Amino acid sequence: MRLWRRGLVLQALRSSWGVCRIHRQPPPPPVPEVVATWEAISLGRQPVPEYFNFAHNVLDEWSRLEKAGNRPPNPAFWWVNGSGAEVKWTFEELGKQSRKAANVLEGVCGLKPGDRMMLVLPRLPDWWLSCVACMRTGVVMIPGVSQLTAKDLRYRLQAARAKSIITSDALAPQVDAISADCPSLQTKLLVSDTSRPGWINFRELLREASTEHNCVRTKSRDPVAIYFTSGTTGAPKMVEHSQCSYGLGFVASGRRWMALTESDIFWNTTDTGWVKAAWTLFSAWSNGACIFVHELPRADAKTILNTLCKFPITTLCCVPTLFRLLVQEDLTRYKFQSLRHCLTGGEALNPDVRDKWKSQTGLELHEGYGQSETVLICGNSRDSTIKSGSMGKASPPYDVQIVDEDGNVLPPEKEGNVAVRIKPTRPFCFFNSYLDNPEKTASSEKGDFYITGDRAHMDKDGYFWFLGRNDDVINSSSYRIGPVEVESALAEHPAVLECAVVSSPDPIRGEVVKAFIVLSPAYTSHDPEALTRELQEHVKKVTAPYKYPRKVAFISELPKTISGKILRSKLRNQEWGR
Repeated sequence: MRLWRRGLVLQALRSSWGVCRIHRQPPPPPVPEVVATWEAISLGRQPVPEYFNFAHNVLDEWSRLEKAGNRPPNPAFWWVNGSGAEVKWTFEELGKQSRKAANVLEGVCGLKPGDRMMLVLPRLPDWWLSCVACMRTGVVMIPGVSQLTAKDLRYRLQAARAKSIITSDALAPQVDAISADCPSLQTKLLVSDTSRPGWINFRELLREASTEHNCVRTKSRDPVAIYFTSGTTGAPKMVEHSQCSYGLGFVASGRRWMALTESDIFWNTTDTGWVKAAWTLFSAWSNGACIFVHELPRADAKTILNTLCKFPITTLCCVPTLFRLLVQEDLTRYKFQSLRHCLTGGEALNPDVRDKWKSQTGLELHEGYGQSETVLICGNSRDSTIKSGSMGKASPPYDVQIVDEDGNVLPPEKEGNVAVRIKPTRPFCFFNSYLDNPEKTASSEKGDFYITGDRAHMDKDGYFWFLGRNDDVINSSSYRIGPVEVESALAEHPAVLECAVVSSPDPIRGEVVKAFIVLSPAYTSHDPEALTRELQEHVKKVTAPYKYPRKVAFISELPKTISGKILRSKLRNQEWGR
């Protein structure tokens, strides 16, 4: 692969760290004074400043600390493509390149503070540069996954009134097909080593751009990003976050849940279009850690495991579905000499997966829970006692409760809605609103709380136990059944490689539990009827008998998002003929 810029640091994959060599981690460095201040704000112990810009106040500060010798010699950004190409940036180099990118946005693109720009790129360094350039110019970034269709793009460009888009060769034809329907779209930036009519080549402009740029002075509440999030009904909604909600809101969880320091190298396998990519960006860089990126065209277990052996990655984050695939491998064959902390989130983690990962690697899986509208709501921090199956305790500064349909707080062990207190004081690390949709914004609040739409219960020790989305919870003969409980029970059986549980219509009970199961290779030749009965009896023994799946379907693969999360909604809609 031909790299696209002068000045990129190209290094062979056989780095000075070597492969599978033992690396003793130095003790965590003392928290720099500036990080301690940011963390105090993140925890709600100090007021949010009137003005804040992540690129200026955080990234440029780390560049200063780096030049003064007050940060370990880790890169700030490290990208590989698996075929020998590699990019490393220090915070100083990241600053230079992002200032050049900012000049491209302001100059040729003519973008001004408050303008909106769609970012639809695979895992390429250009995505991270574009994000920081948007911050420096006050442009609001709108990330999207690279599997968006022309219809998806049209809706998002029109709804957001985006003035610019940056994408790759793969998606450019779809943008061209709908750009005439998007009157606000003024410039189209192409990340490519070739040209395309009607497009501006980002890499060519970047090579020639000046490294001098004055960062726009933004207020803390000015918008920094918009994410489109799908609900149970209607078109995707626009969730707007501010400079401070993301820029300062992840400092504490970055230290406590992710356990990041300036010495860490953090790999999150998520797609750039999902909020977890932003979670990683703001968490890692606010704490001075290095962001590691593998281009990873497809989620492949062996590639992930070999990468963990080859590079000194200290912190890993994958969705539970990926960990389910990883534990199917013989993990004893892989030596993760630098890996010390593992994170997961985005969907429920089956206890069986956690147990298998820990037994083979010696590493705990720390589950976290949050939404596009929030930062980390609750999680299992590094030093906490983990209760298998729980998603941990509330993450400060949030006051998290289980409430009923009217917003009244429920006692421990009672099932209800997961809610975050927003009155009398709304947490600063919270979305601004659902843009152009005051009805949706209002309907998400009950009493003093924001209602997440997820069901759970809290035990007497303050641990939260996820049951499912409101629309995922199955009501069979007046019994409420959370799909996660059934999936976790099924996952303990050796026949089950992967599974998803949804509601299915039933003339007597209204709806019943149906399990879609991908079988382990050793069980694919077993008699389906006998195996169904065996699995049903297994669930009855592991959990309450009324929760067992009355319907079972064996399938070759489960529908998933690009990031590997199981699409229960697709299976449910299929069952109900929607």
